[in-house]
Amino acid sequence: MSALPGTLEPSVQAQKKRVSSDSGQTKGKIPSAEGEAVQWDVAMEPPENMEGRTFVEVMSEKYSPENFPYRRGPGMGVVVVPTAGPQGSPMKDRLNLPSVLVLNSCGISRAGDQAEIAAFCAHVIELDLSHNKLRDWLEISKIVSNIPNLEFLNLSSNPLRGMHLESQWTEAFSRVRRLVLNNTQVSWDTVLLLTREIPELEELFLCLNEYSSVSASSVACPTLRLLHITDNSLKDWAEVRKFGSMFPSLDTLVMANNNLASIQDSKDILPRLFPNLRSINLNNSGLNQWADIEKLNFFPKLEEVRLQGIPLLQAYTNAERRSLMIAQLPSISLLNGSVVTDSEREDAERFFIRYYFDYPEEELPYRYHSLVTKYGRLEPLAEIDLRPRCRAQVEVHCEEKVEQLNIRLDQTVAELKKQLTTVVQLSTNSMRLYYIDKCSAFGPEEMRYNTRVLHSYSIQDGDEILVVPKIK
Repeated sequence: MSALPGTLEPSVQAQKKRVSSDSGQTKGKIPSAEGEAVQWDVAMEPPENMEGRTFVEVMSEKYSPENFPYRRGPGMGVVVVPTAGPQGSPMKDRLNLPSVLVLNSCGISRAGDQAEIAAFCAHVIELDLSHNKLRDWLEISKIVSNIPNLEFLNLSSNPLRGMHLESQWTEAFSRVRRLVLNNTQVSWDTVLLLTREIPELEELFLCLNEYSSVSASSVACPTLRLLHITDNSLKDWAEVRKFGSMFPSLDTLVMANNNLASIQDSKDILPRLFPNLRSINLNNSGLNQWADIEKLNFFPKLEEVRLQGIPLLQAYTNAERRSLMIAQLPSISLLNGSVVTDSEREDAERFFIRYYFDYPEEELPYRYHSLVTKYGRLEPLAEIDLRPRCRAQVEVHCEEKVEQLNIRLDQTVAELKKQLTTVVQLSTNSMRLYYIDKCSAFGPEEMRYNTRVLHSYSIQDGDEILVVPKIK
């Protein structure tokens, strides 16, 4: 089964929850853009008939009173009673049809009776037809044109590669605001036609469609706010640049898992290219220069950035990555999904100055000089290791015998006794141990508790362990 990729918008998440109590469901996995797996619900098993089924047949079966007998909370189950239907209609007397219609993985390939779609779907606002067998845009337009209030349409994982969309069919999609075409291999020409003909399109999902290049449109889509185009093959910034002219109101650009190599435009062009961009996701891209990160500062409204899994950051620790990124991006308030607080920013900027303290002048990033103006040229912090010592070199005294011994300080007194059996030739039950701190004025301290860990005695190099045989 193909998978619906990327971060899912709230409407899809809501659909998954709303169908979770339907009978006859099976479970699957959806890989997200961050690489995690989430559960999703399959409404029906596809039929064995390779020709597929009609939208009307599947809708009638799933939402009949026998299979979907109850309303699922406020507004979830709308009972529609048609006044009349054609003779031989597969419909029952009524359908408990929700306004969010989930018919994924049902083997749908055709629309069926359009009059029945119109009669039963007038109130439907969201439609999930993912993982079906729809390969004809005409059949899809027959379904959509008879759902007059449709705002969300999910066609993910339908076989639309090479399928032609006639311009006269696009009127059916004119009311859609959120369109999901993940893993359909739909042509870019079809995408352009849809963005031109859908006047209020706000969100567009084009993941897993094997795009390595895109062509610009002569007609902009001024309403699009979110473009989700993860898991494609867009490597050249020249392709990304086209999104700026095509979608001038773009607020969120999700481009995870594209091997974008660099951001090539200058500080003069970038502000005009994406004037309204608030959020960008470049996870698992190919960025490997700090200059590319600095260029993100030229997007005038950018406040959220995701930049995990890029080659540039591989050499740094997690703490170094976050601090260096925060210091380089002074305007962002969210980094990789976490809020950047004022105190964290100050700490990161101070760390940044100290990190580059010993770099030659010609290798210092531009941001370094502005931060030195703000905080001064900070000296590196003294390194103080507060971790417990791991080992100590001690003198072991037993009667007239003295041995130098290197002992682990993370072991217990009982474990030390075992170590000493070969040194002093006594069994663990035949010895008493005393710790002698050479720098202390106090006398020997008996190590009487077998479970006590040695580092709790603050043993240092040169201290002594006195072994006294027990008197029988």
